[in-house]
Amino acid sequence: MPPVTAPRQRSTPTGWPDARTLRDRAVGAYLGLAIGDALGATVEFMTPREIQARHGVHKDITGGGWLRLKAGQVTDDTTMALALGEAILAQDGHVEPEACARAFDDWMRAKPVDIGNTVRRNLITWRRTGEAKAPYSEHDAGNGAAMRLLPVALVSLGRSLTDIATANAAQAHVTHHNALSDAACECLIALIHAGLLHRPAEALIAIDRLFDTQPVFKLPAKRVENPSGFIVDTMHAVLQTLEDFEDVFPALVDIVNRGGDADTTGAIVGMLVGARHGVDALPKRWVRALDRATRDRCTYQAEALLDHALRH
Repeated sequence: MPPVTAPRQRSTPTGWPDARTLRDRAVGAYLGLAIGDALGATVEFMTPREIQARHGVHKDITGGGWLRLKAGQVTDDTTMALALGEAILAQDGHVEPEACARAFDDWMRAKPVDIGNTVRRNLITWRRTGEAKAPYSEHDAGNGAAMRLLPVALVSLGRSLTDIATANAAQAHVTHHNALSDAACECLIALIHAGLLHRPAEALIAIDRLFDTQPVFKLPAKRVENPSGFIVDTMHAVLQTLEDFEDVFPALVDIVNRGGDADTTGAIVGMLVGARHGVDALPKRWVRALDRATRDRCTYQAEALLDHALRH
């Protein structure tokens, strides 16, 4: 990884926040991703009732969980995002399928603490075929592409919907070539952009577009608990939390205490509220609790990826 030094401040387009504010929100999004991941990992695969019995209200980064993590350690949600960010930076801000596939394969060869079945299967297929786009599959509608998309969101700020969809597909289709996954990822990128630029109306437009194009994502009346890794379950839980809670702390506490795939739902909510509110809104005890190397890599990548977006 390059030295952790901030890129120089650049001017921003008319109507955008100033560069310092954007930088704070980008770093907030990346650290929010890692915080939500680390917080949720402790209660991943537990039901809300089990969480209540063991933790009361789970609100501290303590490690443990089924992965037996150290306090502040993150899972594949954050480490895949960091692998993707490194690949994009190495390609001068471009999201190239082959570079993404190589980065994900290197990540897998390093024996990560956790890896999803769809990710593993399609990376093994890439090793065999050299094809960086997995075959389309109705069965690959998991949340593995959504959890790691933050680097694409940062580097694509200000681009057209078509360009964003192309950039997302370059990373997502390496392992998750599925229409529901694509629709969710594009919505999440739009929500991150709306947070970074402080445009709440655009967030509502993105959600309405998701519901119109893929009605299965429309929110159920009942609170979603114990969400699975299916992208529709993930988005239901995430969007319900965002609808009910504006601020960082209550949103993240709510989403991880729903249980289920809590590291991923926590990571996604973390990046969204971090983009909306910036790094200073993240509880300092949560930031301090993160593994320092992870915290530094997140900060560096947020600044470097945003710098590419401002240059282009």
